[in-house]
Amino acid sequence: MNIEPPPIFSLSVGIDTTVIVLTLVILLSLIFSALFSSAETAFFSLSPKDIETLEQSKSTKEHKILKLLKHPKELLATLLIANNFVNVGIVILSSYLINYCFPMAENYLRFFLEVVGITLLILIWGEVIPKIFAVKNAAFVTKLMSAPIILIKRTPPFSLLVKFLVRSSKLFNQSKKGKVNLSSSDLEQAVAITKEESTDDEHNILEGIVKFGKTEASQIMKPRIEVSAVDSEMKFSDIKSFILECGFSRIPVYQETADKVIGILYIKDLLPYLNQDDQFNWLSTIRAPFFIPENKKINDLLQEFKTKKMHLSIVVDEYGGASGIVTLEDILEEIVGDITDEFDEEDIVYSRIDDGVYIFEGRTSLMDFYKASKIEPEAFEKIKGEAETIGGFVIEQAGRILKNNEFIEVEKCKIIVESSDKRRIKTLKVITKNEA
Repeated sequence: MNIEPPPIFSLSVGIDTTVIVLTLVILLSLIFSALFSSAETAFFSLSPKDIETLEQSKSTKEHKILKLLKHPKELLATLLIANNFVNVGIVILSSYLINYCFPMAENYLRFFLEVVGITLLILIWGEVIPKIFAVKNAAFVTKLMSAPIILIKRTPPFSLLVKFLVRSSKLFNQSKKGKVNLSSSDLEQAVAITKEESTDDEHNILEGIVKFGKTEASQIMKPRIEVSAVDSEMKFSDIKSFILECGFSRIPVYQETADKVIGILYIKDLLPYLNQDDQFNWLSTIRAPFFIPENKKINDLLQEFKTKKMHLSIVVDEYGGASGIVTLEDILEEIVGDITDEFDEEDIVYSRIDDGVYIFEGRTSLMDFYKASKIEPEAFEKIKGEAETIGGFVIEQAGRILKNNEFIEVEKCKIIVESSDKRRIKTLKVITKNEA
């Protein structure tokens, strides 16, 4: 009597084969997902030095990498499409495998396996680990994946999808052309990242641009005591002598006191009248002054200079008195550094006596003091009031004008008065705490 084998045997063989095949396909898909994710990170984390090395190489692989980098949008679209296709395939196959192996499982168990389990699997093995690896081994990954990516990019239907996405992105970008939203913190981070790759001058310009919108007019103005201005009662002959002596093309005109500015004298406006005598009414040539408050942001002031086609503004305090002037040159110097012409006096604002020992003029601005002495400004800014110069800061902290050899201490530095009179502090010696 023949005994047939039980049917469950053939069923178990079928189940084992299906499970094995699905598992292998899912593992292979995870490998592809990891490769595409790592390639996405590797290609876009290549530094300028890496790209320069690739350009100097004569290898075919390096040329393929450069070819892909010339079209970054197409490269990114190819990687995203391929990676998403693979990830969707992993989700579908994993869901089918779970249903196949656990047909009688409860809904919550199936939900946990399909949603939580599969998501974690793709996230960890298909995204996080490959991208961490790619950051440290960008050159290796790009060489490994350049040829497969070019093949996928040329293979339908991927090639059609890539072209469609790139064209769609171009149409979308045209509607927002010229609009880039960047915060000041984003710019500061970008400047910090490029510090090692740029020269000191380039880095200073970038820092100037970042801080440009935060700087107020009072921080860069030339104080009233240093401004060359003329009295409205002066004779025309005296005016001509004063112009030759000061060498400025625009001079504020005041009435009675320097607080009351009534106009700006443009030297070019006087050229047709140089032969006139003292009877000439030179006040008829002055132009209306442009007044701004002390807290005016210099980026807004630059726009107003462009709109009004002016180069000089009078800074006024809360009582309406003139505090100083700000010129277009002052604003530009905040970005590109000092601009000198044939009339500028190249006085030494400070001198370095020894390591950590400096001599400053009392009228040196606090911002210039920080830059020159390389002292961290936080300690000063915390206790600073309205003072804008190092001499004013010392008077503010002491509560009076200190005499020669008197000093104050601020955390890491000792500030000694070298020279002063009844009105102001002329020179100061700054010694760092370590040197003191």
